[in-house]
Amino acid sequence: MKMTSCWTNITTSSAFRLLQLGNPKSRYSPICFYYFRNPFFSTTPFKKSKYVFDKIDDALAFFNHMLHTHPRPSLVEFTQLLGTIVRMKHYETALSLFRGMEFLGIHYDVYTLNILLNCFCCLHRVGFGFSILGRMLKLGLQPDTVTFTTLINGLCIGGKVAQAVRLFDDMVREGYKPNLITYNTIVNGLCKIGDTTGAIRLLRTMGERDCTPDIVTYSTIIDSLCKDKLVTEALNLFSEMTGKGIQPDVVTYSSLIHAMCNSGQWKEVMALLNEMLANNCKPNVFTYTMLVDALCKEGRISEAYDIVERMIQHGVQPDTIAYNALMDGYCLQGQMDDARKVLNLMILRGCVPDVYSYTIMVNGYCKYKRVDEAMEIFREMCQNGPVPDSVTYNALINGMSQLGRLSVAEELLKEMCAHGLVPDMITYSTLLHGFCKHGNIYKALGLFKVMQNSRLKPNIVHYSILIDGLCKVGQLTVARELFCGLSFKGLQPDVYTYNIMIKGLCKEELANEAYELFRKMEVNGCLPDGCSYNVLIQGLLQNNDISTAAKILSEMVSKGFSADISTAAMFVDLLSSDTTGQLIHKIV
Repeated sequence: MKMTSCWTNITTSSAFRLLQLGNPKSRYSPICFYYFRNPFFSTTPFKKSKYVFDKIDDALAFFNHMLHTHPRPSLVEFTQLLGTIVRMKHYETALSLFRGMEFLGIHYDVYTLNILLNCFCCLHRVGFGFSILGRMLKLGLQPDTVTFTTLINGLCIGGKVAQAVRLFDDMVREGYKPNLITYNTIVNGLCKIGDTTGAIRLLRTMGERDCTPDIVTYSTIIDSLCKDKLVTEALNLFSEMTGKGIQPDVVTYSSLIHAMCNSGQWKEVMALLNEMLANNCKPNVFTYTMLVDALCKEGRISEAYDIVERMIQHGVQPDTIAYNALMDGYCLQGQMDDARKVLNLMILRGCVPDVYSYTIMVNGYCKYKRVDEAMEIFREMCQNGPVPDSVTYNALINGMSQLGRLSVAEELLKEMCAHGLVPDMITYSTLLHGFCKHGNIYKALGLFKVMQNSRLKPNIVHYSILIDGLCKVGQLTVARELFCGLSFKGLQPDVYTYNIMIKGLCKEELANEAYELFRKMEVNGCLPDGCSYNVLIQGLLQNNDISTAAKILSEMVSKGFSADISTAAMFVDLLSSDTTGQLIHKIV
């Protein structure tokens, strides 16, 4: 096939513009297994390479041996060896060997150059890949479908899916016939950027071009539909696929099961799971773990535990993620003893807990005020291997702070810093809240100063905590100064901050100032919530401003908010003590 001017003038072709790669982020899902298994589909049309090496050094030694063999092996032999090295994912090494071959005068053919092109694409250097295409043309070599499929894949890897589609269209227009791998690459790229409609449209054209979709094609689109919460459409495509005699695999079923778990269609989930087993398609650890995690989030812990037992019965060993999901489920329900049993069982079965496993337990114990057991787990963690991270320390510091064990919390902060971990916004807010909650305002101010001097600058949450703490210990003047200075710090008070100040003002019998601040909220773009109304009403009642309180109550009801228990009780007490009927008249 003769190359036309479209490919001769590479630099002006629309398909070759803007070749700088980005760094796309793909969503983790069951479909990823296809691409983990085959990070790049296209291969040269050689038979499977006869070369197999456990170590790259062995491959390099054999390459060196080939160079010194007389007569020198054929280009086919070198190409097969290079293909083996690329499959070992030693792309830079392969490029170095290419340069060595060129230096020794070993000429390339299109198959060798396809491998070279693939190396550049896998290294996110697709621009160099297009240079190889230009080199092919200069050498008078004819690019083939593999060449273009490799470039299309390189563009998709780099997040340039629109360019990949244009190259695909140019390829078809120039008379090249895309193969199944080409279509699957484009379909995967379109689904990654959320263009499921485009992927389905391409699926429909495959039949028109005598290319039959396979399980990868259908599963990729089914997974994308599931991510888009179009479960009905995904099931319709699933039916179409099975109607054509294409048997679903574990990835297809896992995508559907995952989507149905997310939408709470539990009957359909169990039906699909049973269908899998009936079709001799064994669920894998990912399938089971999805089920365990989803059931735990729904609070159906016993069913989640049954799934784990079912896994083991079917010869699938739960991994760390599965055990973590089950532990987290027990912790969410406050069943800490059962969570501890899962951790022990996990270790007994040879599954090593990770930092997340221990952090789940630490956080669970702290949440239910069992901080001594949390500390025991923490020390066990430090002794057995996984190094605690900032999330672990934050959970423990929070647990200690909530119970007023502030000296222990401070020691944990020092230990955290000594291990090279930098306190984050959560660390500071947690400890700051602990100091303020237990009246240690001077420690809170000191910590706040440390934070101001660090690379982390306090946000509105930290200011709100400190302002609340100051109001609680009667330091309204300092609290007011901090509040009024927020705008100079580039911060806007939120409804929580306003409510703190309104409550603080009311506590100091400054109900009129509290009322003015309440009115300023909406002017400053912060709408009052139910708490704002209740706090102000309670403050007004405490200051015997019953008529204003009654007006605010009426306004609150008209805005769709309700009086809380404290507000209602105060009105009831007022009315029950009203022997003259004057208070009723004021309220009415």
